[in-house]
Amino acid sequence: MASLGVTAPTTNAEPHAALSASELTRLVQMADAYLQRRADAVTTGGSRSRFASTPVAMTAAAAEDLADDLTALQHNGRALEKVSGGYARAEVTVTPGESSISGDTATIVATEDARLYYPNPQEGVPAYEEYSLPHTLTFTRSVDGWELAGDRAQMDPSSLQPTTQITHPIGDPGPINEPGPAGEPAPDSQDEGPKEPPSSTELPAAGMSSQTAKPTLSASYSYDKMVDYANRYWKDYNGGYRSYGNDCTNFISQAMRAGGWNTTAGSPSSRADNSKWFYASFTWSTSYTWAGAENWYWFAQRHSGRTQRIANIWDMFPSDVAQVDWADPSPDGNINHTMIVTARGGGDLYMTYHSSNTHNKKLSIIRAQTSGASWYAHRT
Repeated sequence: MASLGVTAPTTNAEPHAALSASELTRLVQMADAYLQRRADAVTTGGSRSRFASTPVAMTAAAAEDLADDLTALQHNGRALEKVSGGYARAEVTVTPGESSISGDTATIVATEDARLYYPNPQEGVPAYEEYSLPHTLTFTRSVDGWELAGDRAQMDPSSLQPTTQITHPIGDPGPINEPGPAGEPAPDSQDEGPKEPPSSTELPAAGMSSQTAKPTLSASYSYDKMVDYANRYWKDYNGGYRSYGNDCTNFISQAMRAGGWNTTAGSPSSRADNSKWFYASFTWSTSYTWAGAENWYWFAQRHSGRTQRIANIWDMFPSDVAQVDWADPSPDGNINHTMIVTARGGGDLYMTYHSSNTHNKKLSIIRAQTSGASWYAHRT
């Protein structure tokens, strides 16, 4: 997302004072109209939005940035339309959080919850993609009233959303190397050698298989519970776990545990051992494999045998896991991102993940928004 940014001069008024109820309501309405307009830009029916003709007062610099963004978003929307039908319409709601005012500058932290509807969805498959994204919005007060001056999406800098302009795709840290309890760096994870070949990303000429039942890898796993967990906690975090700045693999580990994966024994001294998979009260006492995408791969595939390689990503089923080594500019052998399949049908797969929080995004759209990556598909 382009950074909309001008800061108006402020007075010597007390900083971080509270906005009045009427001012907050007005600014949230402006934020709603602004974010709806961005979402509309990637759809085929944006002109029918309830905010299509609603003016949003903006500073000159912010208005110029938004015009550039809308042009790019419309281009992206037309490109996605050719791939999988794109998005038919958008619905955005804005929930305000903390807010403050200092002189003639007001700041609101708000969460954008959006639904991007698919055109003509088939029965039994998701009707829309949805995402939840926090923003910090800045407003300045002029003689004519409040104007939107800046918008900063609170997302990992390598995240990808349909309504943001980011040069890098969805992100995750790969191996986690965080300070231990004494502030000393934890040891690097061991070198595991070469991976299995990446899964093919080519859609078969005949399309996806008509098979409806997922092959069972283990009778002790509940695939329905894995999917149910992802559907429930894709944006409403489970308070029983902490979140990470790059949270995608942490989220997938939680879903696997909900579906029957048992943790292994482990301790702070063994957290870099990829044959261990455990969660503890602190980051420094939790295994790298729990929240590191690269480490999770080695535990799941090589050490535990809890997943099996799927030769083609389009052969995945709900509860299967996809991992990606993004092209930046080319894959570097280190996995960056982890996501779970939450639905299959209508010639597509629907992916759910954290960082940023996204639910039922079509795999065909993710593939169209990224290129050159190496994909690793896991049968769970």
